[in-house]
Amino acid sequence: APVAYVNMWGGQDDLVFDGHSFIVGADGRVVASSPGFTDDLLLWTLPLDDDGPERGSIAPDTSADEQVYSAIVTGLRDYVTKNGFRSVVLGVSGGIDSALTAAIAADALGGENVVGVAMPSSFSSKHSKDDAADLAKRIGADFRVQPIAPMVDAFQGQLALTGVSVENLQARVRGVILMAISNREGHMVIAPGNKSELATGYATIYDAGSIGGFAPLKDVDKSRVWELARWRNGQAVERGEVEPIPVNSIVKPPSAELRPGQTDQDSLPAYDLLDEVLDAYVEHAEGRTELLARGFDETVVDKVLSLVDRAEWKRRQYPPGPKVTALAFGRDRRLPITSRWRELEE
Repeated sequence: APVAYVNMWGGQDDLVFDGHSFIVGADGRVVASSPGFTDDLLLWTLPLDDDGPERGSIAPDTSADEQVYSAIVTGLRDYVTKNGFRSVVLGVSGGIDSALTAAIAADALGGENVVGVAMPSSFSSKHSKDDAADLAKRIGADFRVQPIAPMVDAFQGQLALTGVSVENLQARVRGVILMAISNREGHMVIAPGNKSELATGYATIYDAGSIGGFAPLKDVDKSRVWELARWRNGQAVERGEVEPIPVNSIVKPPSAELRPGQTDQDSLPAYDLLDEVLDAYVEHAEGRTELLARGFDETVVDKVLSLVDRAEWKRRQYPPGPKVTALAFGRDRRLPITSRWRELEE
């Protein structure tokens, strides 16, 4: 007998339901299907005899990038609106993570409901400031500039910090600014951090990249962040629209810009390599022995595994975000924070 699979679509906290309802005939063929992430009325004529025609429509296939992007847009829109908010605020640094997050927010809520705040420091490059402003113009966001130097200097006058503590202070001041704007104006703060950073703990806790009510890219690794940005710009070109994400944000080396000349690869392996190791270790539960057998460098494996294991406490404090992979942090991967166990060389 034919079977109809009727699926809701929409977001509920970190879960996103995609729709894609379909009907399977008695022979196992899909005889009718609906598109995903949209309201749809699917009609199918059931033949009452063996010779009667089956009449129904089949939704066109969509790419993996389109499905992931649509899921994130849906998850963000529903989380924001169902929790009584109409707008969001985020820090825009000129980098790829905040650029993609802002573009997603504009697609979900409308650019007029997105507040992008550039918070430059003495280490912020001119191109970062320019790229942040360009992004806001492209998506129609409310763009503001709030330098952090006066607040950092006030802290320094009392604490006299040096080294990494100064870097983290700059990052946390940005988080305080966003929360203050949220309290004053009623926007939800959204965090632009990605899964690669979350996995390795490459984020200052309570900073502008990890603070807020929702994290759209929480389950998206850095490599896919670039893929989604290119896909979204490509869609805009096909429709004759302005590309929402500045090309410079996509092609330049990622950097937190908390010290002169800093890049992410000062602290992490190249993202294509890092994400491959993370996929094997986190999503496929391959241990050190299996990773080395696959040919990964021992130094890289030991560093990545150590970073992941030691960052559990940060992940527990991260905002919720839409689940778009087979294994997302939080709901799917539950490990203790306090543990003496480490996977070491046998």
